[in-house]
Amino acid sequence: MNEGIMNESIPVLMYHSVSENPTAATRRLSVDPGALDRQVTFLAQNGYTGLTFSHLADALVNGKPLPEKPVVLTFDDGYADFAQVAWPILRSHDFPATVFVTSGWIDDAGSHAAGHPLGPMLNWAQVRELAAAGVEIGAHSHSHAQLDQCADAALCEELRIGRILLEDCVGTPVRSLAYPFGYSTPRVRVAARAAGYRCAASVRNIRATASGDPFMIPRLTIRRSTDDNDFASIMSGDKRFYLRDRVLTAGYATVRGARRAGKRVVQHG
Repeated sequence: MNEGIMNESIPVLMYHSVSENPTAATRRLSVDPGALDRQVTFLAQNGYTGLTFSHLADALVNGKPLPEKPVVLTFDDGYADFAQVAWPILRSHDFPATVFVTSGWIDDAGSHAAGHPLGPMLNWAQVRELAAAGVEIGAHSHSHAQLDQCADAALCEELRIGRILLEDCVGTPVRSLAYPFGYSTPRVRVAARAAGYRCAASVRNIRATASGDPFMIPRLTIRRSTDDNDFASIMSGDKRFYLRDRVLTAGYATVRGARRAGKRVVQHG
């Protein structure tokens, strides 16, 4: 494997809704369109080259060369404002993107509707158009379930249905996945591989490296509260910036593990 890749850490940014007037449910993890434009302008002016999530995963796994300053922009859930607002901004700066779509939340999902969308969502025609324009379409489960809490059969269905519906829409294999809420366990990652995925995104708020698990590629959370100075700190690799997030994530992992253990006791008691 190329030594440069082995030693490199790559920022993979996680966005959600991009809207001036987000819903109450999406507000905290949304960004204002003007903020996104400034952030992408910052990346362009500072020599960053955008990659899709699968492109990065393939390079890290197979030791393929990367540009000098790679960055990946990902957008979770599949909000309608990606097509209406975010993609025009990205396209104007010639930056690619990966959208992780919750298939059951699609606006015209019909009989396949599942879960509870948090805002206006993409429809199937928009997903197809985005894929044709070069946006990578990845899966985000079918109903946005907490996969680490699902029983085995339900877990497999969440992963299978999400991938199949998206592949039927875009006409190409869907090989990337983002875990809803960022939650995964070894069991979930094994199931993701078995379902046909080749890489998956977590959260973790650290940078990606070649030594990491391709089914646990970490991302950095971009929020509505992320101002221009914050964004510059994130891109500089300031490890102190997400310290509180990482502490909270570690603590909550313990809680979720206890919850899973409690479920097993109830099931087998």
